[in-house]
Amino acid sequence: MHPAHPQGRARGRNRKLITGAGAAAVAAGLAAAMTLLPGAAQAATTVCSNQSSNSGGNYYQMWSAGQGSACITLNSATSYTSTWSGIGDFVAGVGWNPGSSHTISFTGSLNASGGTSLLSLYGWSTNPLVEYYVEEDYNGSPNTAGTYMGQMTSDGGTYNIYEHQQVNQPSIQGTATFEQYLAIRTSPTSSGTITTQNFINAWASHGMRLGTMNYQILATEAWGGGSGNSSISLGTSTPPTSAPPSTTPPSTTPPSSPPPSSPGGGSGCNATYSMTNSWTGGYQASVTVANAGTSSLNGWTVHLTLASGQTISSLWNGVNTGTSGAVTVKNAAYNGSLAAGGSTTFGFTANGNGAAAPSGVSCTSP
Repeated sequence: MHPAHPQGRARGRNRKLITGAGAAAVAAGLAAAMTLLPGAAQAATTVCSNQSSNSGGNYYQMWSAGQGSACITLNSATSYTSTWSGIGDFVAGVGWNPGSSHTISFTGSLNASGGTSLLSLYGWSTNPLVEYYVEEDYNGSPNTAGTYMGQMTSDGGTYNIYEHQQVNQPSIQGTATFEQYLAIRTSPTSSGTITTQNFINAWASHGMRLGTMNYQILATEAWGGGSGNSSISLGTSTPPTSAPPSTTPPSTTPPSSPPPSSPGGGSGCNATYSMTNSWTGGYQASVTVANAGTSSLNGWTVHLTLASGQTISSLWNGVNTGTSGAVTVKNAAYNGSLAAGGSTTFGFTANGNGAAAPSGVSCTSP
């Protein structure tokens, strides 16, 4: 048994950081209560106590901080429902142990009254110790603690990226200091696809690297005294068709919060493309956007045409329209304003042969 898997709770981000003796008590209590069940749960089994195990070949987890009530009903190895009332904090879901960079599909619903609730791909890595979230749906205000690192697009959605350090908090390795990586969808959805590798790549582009995968679940989480229910089904799970190399080049890191737009503009810009990494079946590239004028620039759009067979799978520090052929990339909210002589960089990963550079790389500004 790995040490207390379900200790891996968010423990508050902005809401209730547990510190000192409180954190030690939580860690000790969870270690005692959250043991693996000796047998696998059966279909349509309702679990209302802290535990984790395997059900039909998949991993599941149920955890509650103790305030209020919460239960998960395992309908099959890949589907569950959950209910909660007056909850302090709970998380439940089904998935994999260990997790991976696979692509998964899901359908479901998330309903709540009061508090905050999330539907996320949630997991941990070790070496380094990281707790990560890809937040797809939420009621109430999603957690945005830590440093705002920029935006990325994946699977038809735009996500805000945050990094947050948890200091002396309970984890899968006991009380520890570790990083949280967050990707929060700006247009919530309860059904869709999560290309996990895209998020791993985007986090890595900001120096936010995952280590060896530990458990990973499609999780319902709620806190703050609310009540609600969810119904979630996992669809297909497919391995990535390609994987980037272990090293990722540095990229431009945006400020800790998006700055307001500065006046000016109309000064012109130029764009310079470069391929930064390649592997069998894919590559990573960056585009530097520079203000080529003598006055400030407010907003930019890059145009490029990808070679035949190339498709963008993930993009950060910009917002793209199109993923193959003729593609446009507009500035993100935080990097559209450039002083005279200033520059910024966006990057992307793509499937296909990166040896053929895109054509027609150009930049326009208002």
